[in-house]
Amino acid sequence: MPRRRLGVTAALAGLLAALCLAGPASAVPGPRDSSEGTEQLARTEGERTEAAIESGEIPGVGEIAHSDNITPLANIPRSAALTGTNSDIAFQDHYAFAGNYDGFVVYDIRRPSSPRIVSQVLCPGSQNDISVSGDLLFLSVDSSRSDDSCSSTTLPASDPAAWEGIRVFDISDKRNPEYVASVETACGSHTHTVVPERRDVWVYVSSYSPSAAFPDCQPPHDGISVVRVPRSHPERAALTSFEVVFPDGGFPGDSNSSATSGCHDITAFPALDLAAGACMGDGVLFDISRPDRPEVIDQVQDAEHFAFWHSATFSQDGRKVVFTDELGGGGGAMCNEATGDEFGADGIYHITGRGDHRKLEFQSYFKIPRHQADTENCVAHNGSLIPVKGRDIMVQAWYQGGVSVWDFTNSRRPVEIGFFERGPITEDVLSFGGSWSAYYYNGHIYSNDQAGLDVLRIDDRRTDPAERVRLDELNVQSQPRYR
Repeated sequence: MPRRRLGVTAALAGLLAALCLAGPASAVPGPRDSSEGTEQLARTEGERTEAAIESGEIPGVGEIAHSDNITPLANIPRSAALTGTNSDIAFQDHYAFAGNYDGFVVYDIRRPSSPRIVSQVLCPGSQNDISVSGDLLFLSVDSSRSDDSCSSTTLPASDPAAWEGIRVFDISDKRNPEYVASVETACGSHTHTVVPERRDVWVYVSSYSPSAAFPDCQPPHDGISVVRVPRSHPERAALTSFEVVFPDGGFPGDSNSSATSGCHDITAFPALDLAAGACMGDGVLFDISRPDRPEVIDQVQDAEHFAFWHSATFSQDGRKVVFTDELGGGGGAMCNEATGDEFGADGIYHITGRGDHRKLEFQSYFKIPRHQADTENCVAHNGSLIPVKGRDIMVQAWYQGGVSVWDFTNSRRPVEIGFFERGPITEDVLSFGGSWSAYYYNGHIYSNDQAGLDVLRIDDRRTDPAERVRLDELNVQSQPRYR
């Protein structure tokens, strides 16, 4: 592997220390080969990482590397007030809303090279997956809390009093977001998807992993919760139904792949009345012409290569779907040579046929071509389209694999065209860190990294036309029709 082009050295030791966090809880199959003892494995990982750094195959600890067409413009270090895991991002006008397991941060990104913090809200509850619609902001809570307040404490899921679900905030004043409503949902809310209408916002709540020991998360958990939030009276937000997606139980699971017991993430394409669900052991295509009653059109599985169907992204014309596989649950070193290029990757599917006869047909896998250290957690994670007419280009987070820009216009031959990454957090042991979400919005790439908010610029003839596209709002899980 050729030596990567290195940029400036990553900043302060304090930032590196902040990266050494416990990884998010996971119900996902881990590495497929774990025969060595823990201590021996750690020594082996450290030795391999040290050798890779010395040979120039990977950047040094905390060192930044990037392709020539990517320029890092800014990094806003993670706040001392919010020390939890940085998660998803939503956008509105010249603001970015960055989720964190301890709450969320509102950034003013009017000047992308100099973002500033407008407000910080402390409201613990993993993952605090985030989205916005008009004056409303939504947070997913997938950890058992003593109540629905922002001052709640943790409770075991076996406690009947425990609360999990959706929180709703009024963000008409970005400096002072106001908590206005909550809705409890079965098994909590790992992620959610907004499907906005003029009068109401429909929220699809994705959650999974039921247990007979959990009063509020009983098996079978074979569907998604649907929540209605009236725009004029968000305090009246309420659960309207639990839609069964898998009447046959879904994929039963095996030694490599998760059993299906709910969905991890759903991406809606409201303009086409479609949604794509990444549902643990299944990939799903939905008809959402009635937002309150999503209906399954097709369902696919890939037990050989996909451990955990994690998220989905449509192409601009809605004829393709990119599904991600979160092998190892986000905490494993899945971008090394031993794992290979077809595991912990993206799967590209075409949508064929018409109406209720549409099918998802597999085309190829994509994985970043840069092997990462054995001490770096790395796997396909959250990304979005870069809107270029006539091309299918995506920017995507890969945890410590960094940010990748790749082209899947030719679905059989996807190729990376740019990247940005930091070297491993440590040479010694596998540590959690890196980019959770990397999205393109109004001319720049924003990455919610465990080192803070990164702002990147890409200068490439293949992506330059996207700079003319402007949006007033972007929730990546509610995909817009770009014009």
